[in-house]
Amino acid sequence: MPLHLTEIERVKTISKEDFYTNYVKKQKPLVIERLTEDWPAYEKWRLNYIKDIAGEKTVPLYDDRPVNHEDGFNEAHAKMKMADYIDLLQSKPTNYRIFLYNLMKEVPSLKSDFKWPDIGLKLVKQLPMLFFGGENSKVFIHYDIDYSNILHFHFHGKKQCILFAPDQTPYLYKVPHALISREDIDFDNPDLEKWPALKKAKGLICNLEHGEMLYMPEGYWHYMKYMTPGFSMSLRAFPRKITNLGKAAYNIFIMRNFDNLMRKWKGQAWIDYKNEQAIVRTHKNLKISS
Repeated sequence: MPLHLTEIERVKTISKEDFYTNYVKKQKPLVIERLTEDWPAYEKWRLNYIKDIAGEKTVPLYDDRPVNHEDGFNEAHAKMKMADYIDLLQSKPTNYRIFLYNLMKEVPSLKSDFKWPDIGLKLVKQLPMLFFGGENSKVFIHYDIDYSNILHFHFHGKKQCILFAPDQTPYLYKVPHALISREDIDFDNPDLEKWPALKKAKGLICNLEHGEMLYMPEGYWHYMKYMTPGFSMSLRAFPRKITNLGKAAYNIFIMRNFDNLMRKWKGQAWIDYKNEQAIVRTHKNLKISS
């Protein structure tokens, strides 16, 4: 039995008033299909272009191994020249992804390829981060530490995105003191006998094509799967809700430091405890016997 998923609404274009009133204020996801058509990136941003201008840069790579107490926060699993990585992406499926990489700092010419969209969100004008992935590579379901409103643009190929609103958290087996769900849940094809709370979860889904943008509201869970090799860019705006600003501050200044301290003190036992508690707490809240 699959997850309960509804297609995310789509528009070709939208006014900033309409977008702000009907999506940002209502915290409702949306795909805008043609927002990037007047960007140089729309024509240029393909994998071979990135290889040509950034091929000599050494980039951090991440795979889909479970969290380990010996790994630092967002610590890379491997490194490779960008040219070699893109050759790998285009030759065969790989789990290696580039995650939250500031390529524009390394290759400033990329900054002239995109435009800050005038869409009713006050975007943080820091250099955008880029994300790369190979065919069938997946990004663990998570929500962002800073509760930003996110504009997520995809280039070169197709990417599938599954979202859950924050009010669906009780059904998602959230790991305590973390921003993720249980990493052994396959959100493509979950075992609903093993993870019965997921039967109650109501999510959203879309398939992004080249140049399309997905708006993800504050605190939304997202699970990403690259259907083909490709890459994405995210622009961010601070949370509008005061409560979410408070949650973001807690995550950054307290939760993350507490979790790092416990990893150093307890080691793998802390990771195992959190994973166990994800089940215990979810089933207790829903009165499901484990």
